[in-house]
Amino acid sequence: MSAEREVVDLDEHDHQLAQSGDTTTDRLMARRKVNVRLVAAFVVGVVLGGVGVSELRASREDRERNTSVSLVAFPAPTSNGGSDGARVLRMDGQLTVVNAGPAPITVRAAIGQRPGFRGNGFGQSRLLRPGGAGWIDVKLNIDCSVPFSIEPLPIRFSVETPDRQVREVTYPVALTNPAARNTIQTQ
Repeated sequence: MSAEREVVDLDEHDHQLAQSGDTTTDRLMARRKVNVRLVAAFVVGVVLGGVGVSELRASREDRERNTSVSLVAFPAPTSNGGSDGARVLRMDGQLTVVNAGPAPITVRAAIGQRPGFRGNGFGQSRLLRPGGAGWIDVKLNIDCSVPFSIEPLPIRFSVETPDRQVREVTYPVALTNPAARNTIQTQ
C-alpha cells in the first residue's frame, strides 16, 4: 500500500476522468428526474384526493337534503259530520299540509290518536314540492263520553322522500282553527 496521495493535474485532459464525471452527472440528472416525478405524482394525488373528498361531501349533502323531511299541518276550514247516537261524533274534514323541507315529498298517510279522539287520513297520496301545500282528507271520531283537552294532537305522517325511502314524521296539529271559525268543542 502506497502512502502516496493521488494528485490530479488540472493541465492534463484525462479522458477517463471526464467519462467518469459524465457518469456522475448522468446519475445526478436521473435522480433529479425521479425526484421531480415523485413530487409531481404526489401533487397529482393531493389534487385528485381533494376533488374526490369535495365530491363525496357534496354527494353526502345532497343525500341529507333529499332525505330530510319538514312539514307543517293544520285543519282546513271545511268539515261536516254527524253523530252515531252512541256519543261518538264522526266528522269528515281536511288537513292542509305544507312541505317546509328542501326536497319534494309524497304524503302517503296520516293518523292521530289519543283517548277519546282518533283521526285517520285517507285518499290518494299527495306529492308536495318544496314550499307547496296540499290537502289530505281525514275522518275524525270523537268519543264525547271521554273528556279530552284541546291540546294539539300529534299526527303521524307517512312520507316518501325522493330516494324512495318512507319516513314517519310527527307534527302536532291544533284541534281548533281560529281563522276557519270551525272548532271542536267538548260539552
